[in-house]
Amino acid sequence: MKTKAVRLYGVMDLRMEEFDLPEITDGEILAEIFSDSICMSSYKAASQGKNHKRVPDDVAENPVIIGHEFCGRLVKIGAKWQDKFKPGDKFVIQPALNYKGSLAAPGYSYRYCGGAATYVILPEEVMLMDCLLPYDGDAYFYGSLAEPMSCIVGGFHASYHTKPGIYSHDMGTKPRGNMAILAGAGAMGLGCADYAIHGPNPPKLLIVTDLDDARLSRAEEILSPADAAKYGVDLRFINTGKIDEPTEYLKSLTDGAGYDDVFVYAPVKPVVEMGDALLARDGCLNFFAGPTDPKFSAMFNFYNVHYGATHIVGTSGGNTDDMRESIDLMQTGRINPAGMITHIGGLNAYAEATMNLPKIKGAKKLIYTHIDLPLTALEDFAAAAEENKDTPAGELFADLDAIVKAHGNLWCADAEKRLFAYAGIEA
Repeated sequence: MKTKAVRLYGVMDLRMEEFDLPEITDGEILAEIFSDSICMSSYKAASQGKNHKRVPDDVAENPVIIGHEFCGRLVKIGAKWQDKFKPGDKFVIQPALNYKGSLAAPGYSYRYCGGAATYVILPEEVMLMDCLLPYDGDAYFYGSLAEPMSCIVGGFHASYHTKPGIYSHDMGTKPRGNMAILAGAGAMGLGCADYAIHGPNPPKLLIVTDLDDARLSRAEEILSPADAAKYGVDLRFINTGKIDEPTEYLKSLTDGAGYDDVFVYAPVKPVVEMGDALLARDGCLNFFAGPTDPKFSAMFNFYNVHYGATHIVGTSGGNTDDMRESIDLMQTGRINPAGMITHIGGLNAYAEATMNLPKIKGAKKLIYTHIDLPLTALEDFAAAAEENKDTPAGELFADLDAIVKAHGNLWCADAEKRLFAYAGIEA
């Protein structure tokens, strides 16, 4: 079986290649990938090469397929798993396998398994760790968003609170508390706010901050304060760059009490320190944004740690139960992470997009692996249609533009179906 894939060879050395996959063993499964969304973690892997904790030391000689937010269907099942899975089943995977304590994960560590590919071999440990999950959604891209959503869900479950004199942790965010999502108008921040509002434990007050008016405006279009109010949430979007004393202002919105839960979505020292300063008594700061600098640090008020019981947690990824919860919330319509997506493209755009990810404005970049298409922002579909006028590509972009606009400027199942029809894909 031939596959086409983007493989990592070293620091900023990503190559799209076509090669043969070996025959699967009894413990493996052959799978076809249809979509993969690019994660900032993939950029970190590309920028660090073999120095990344999940990338093998011999990556130059044995390159790995990049990408870990993928969705597809099973093609051929090894004998060991034929009583549990069948060809044609749609699936997603939880890449954080934690197999025998190893950090190895699809998209970072395997020669034949990653999202930036047309076909892959799922290694036996994916199934042994119960990380191959059924997916019954009507669009593959939602399956690709299940992994980043599981990271968000995991962050909520990892946060905790305490009671004076009782040595136990109440896991999760504070029910009907005050919550702030700092630097939260990007892809993951939007997912965080969506889950906060529509998940099982909404806050009373939810503040989302950013420094970019355009990002904040888009966020407010996707997650409206009016809708949040239906769930008892007072949702506010705030540009802290336009406020002289932003910390004091944000704290004033709580009548000076502070925030029970603060999520930090950018590895920026002033943002972390603002989060610390905003904490209420027993407040929990969740440092969600993983830095690339291993020496990254920020000041933390230990007077408040001692006397105010403030504390900090950090999570990197979610677990399998978090992913199941994400899939259930999407399939029942409770959350709609489509707002994360601002660009789509084909496998031909994967390597360049990954290596330049921090420089490309917008949120999630969604890649369809069987398609050859430049990375294109949803807001640029009309321009792309004009540029490719009187061609099949021009007709495609014109149709996608109309479909996306009809769905509140969001990527959607209808848009995916039109894209597949253009490429002749039966998925």
